[in-house]
Amino acid sequence: MFTLTSENIDHYLALMRVNRPIGTYLVMWPALWSLWLAAKGVPNVTLILVFISGAFLMRSAGCVINDVADRHFDGHVERTKHRPLATKVITPAEALQLFAALSLAASALLLLTNLLTAAYALLAFFFATLYPFTKRFTQLPQVVLGMAFSCSIPMAFAAQMNAVPFVALPLYLAVICWVVAYDTFYAMVDREDDIKINVKSTAILFGHYDRVITAALQFAFILLLAFIGHQLGLGIIFFSSLPIVSILFLYQQYLIKDRNAVKCFKAFLNNNLVGLTVFIAIVADLAIINIS
Repeated sequence: MFTLTSENIDHYLALMRVNRPIGTYLVMWPALWSLWLAAKGVPNVTLILVFISGAFLMRSAGCVINDVADRHFDGHVERTKHRPLATKVITPAEALQLFAALSLAASALLLLTNLLTAAYALLAFFFATLYPFTKRFTQLPQVVLGMAFSCSIPMAFAAQMNAVPFVALPLYLAVICWVVAYDTFYAMVDREDDIKINVKSTAILFGHYDRVITAALQFAFILLLAFIGHQLGLGIIFFSSLPIVSILFLYQQYLIKDRNAVKCFKAFLNNNLVGLTVFIAIVADLAIINIS
């Protein structure tokens, strides 16, 4: 039975990856980009809080269901062998109850939005729940993860505008490219262990072409952001951020050049700066446009 006690609360927090907030940040940034673009300035403050809270809750729920799906595999992987389900300090039933509680809490936030947002939220929930299981039957689970993370884009436009304009589509595709690239770095950390236990990933699929393909995905991300900036009439600050993002991507490619696990993980973490850079550029650019 799912209960919070002083003895098990640390295990539940570890299951939710509360001590590793990078995943929450990476879910949050596309939502915040979209909210500001939809509002053409500062969005509704309630919606900002809703999407930040939702990013935390759904990322936490995603980690829980991921560990439920991987509980028979995590013990065989160096990076994951100490996870709560792998060490059996939490039972699968307890984990599923925590997943349900987090999902219900995230659903409650939708009461502060509208029906169109809720419809896209259902799609996000479907992809987020499906993702952990795709590692069993497709080499492209990172694409499914990208589709889950990118659902915050139409959700944010829908919440702010009660409509989803065309520009949400290239932004959705851009974020999928970005997610597949950085989650391939993440998967490169576990590649050898995953091959042994028959867990699939783009890191395995891309093989020796991993650097070339991830670089191409990062280039596509830059091009799509440039297209979005042109479509929305964004200015010099936004477009000046794209070379900065390009430098961050070049640094990530440098980190993974020897496919060292520690450096691949560092390259993955560096993507928080990518999200932050784009967010600052959008906020600053729209502020100047509105002042002028």
